[in-house]
Amino acid sequence: MANTLSIIQAINQALMNEMKNDDTVVVYGEDVGIEGGVFRASVDLQKTFGKERAFDTPLAESAIVGTAVGMAINGLKPVVEMQFSGFSYPGFNQIISHVARMRNRSRGQYNLPMVIRAPYGGGIRALEHHSESTEALYAQIPGLKVVIPSTPYDAKGLLIAAIRDPDPVLFWEPKRIYRAFKQEIPEEAYEIPLGKAKVIQEGDDITVVAWGAMVPDVQKAIKIVEEKGISAEVIDLRTIAPMDRESFIESVKKTGRILVVHEAPKTLGVGAEIISIVNEKAFLYLEAPPTRLTGFDTTFPLPRGEKHYIPSPERIAKTILDVVSY
Repeated sequence: MANTLSIIQAINQALMNEMKNDDTVVVYGEDVGIEGGVFRASVDLQKTFGKERAFDTPLAESAIVGTAVGMAINGLKPVVEMQFSGFSYPGFNQIISHVARMRNRSRGQYNLPMVIRAPYGGGIRALEHHSESTEALYAQIPGLKVVIPSTPYDAKGLLIAAIRDPDPVLFWEPKRIYRAFKQEIPEEAYEIPLGKAKVIQEGDDITVVAWGAMVPDVQKAIKIVEEKGISAEVIDLRTIAPMDRESFIESVKKTGRILVVHEAPKTLGVGAEIISIVNEKAFLYLEAPPTRLTGFDTTFPLPRGEKHYIPSPERIAKTILDVVSY
């Protein structure tokens, strides 16, 4: 049986599936219980499973993550929510000092099957801490997995895989497309393997790599350049860490060109890492300089400026044409 769901509904269904299938799964965070989350990702969880398994916390991210560490060590599978990814900084000490290191520190005696969820990215006319893209910050920390879905189907399958994973996963949800479109997905639980990218569209002239809310914008841009005879291969990275390197290495060997599109700032971003890998592993196949189209190296702007900050389909299309015509 299948349902037609948005990303936010798919996330809710994933949480429902796992809480029904595994009574060690607990969900908590800021406004997660009674209200069902600021975006309603956890709606009806408390009603269905009670206050012991779905509950609210104080606005104290360090405490939220720290208690999850203790729970995970002692046999539970906590799924905690930060109200926005930009609010995760107070919990950074716990994340880097304990969450990422516990398996190594204990020489494998303890693992942390826990998920930290957060809405991330801009485009909803909010302020800077509500709109930042911090995937590179966390992907650089050994011991953490960083996952970003771009469709309802992937959101459900990746979140279930993250909850079932024996190690900690940061699950960053692109809130700009929470309700942008719907997709038919199975009602029953299923997994999408972490660390595996998805080739959305095959092509011959250029490889375009994106993730999260940038994927639909890339798809819109592809329609523009197709009218000019450009054949683009589109890869949704899905998991930032560990990264599916082979997906874009093999694609570049075929197309000879690559464009990485992300919303986060340019300097030291994930795009830089992807291009470095391409230079190391596929340099002799390149027919044009590897290119990044990203956000700017500034704090995320106030609402009136966000349309200039986030790469638009028109800017993406223009950059594709520039790289192909190099």
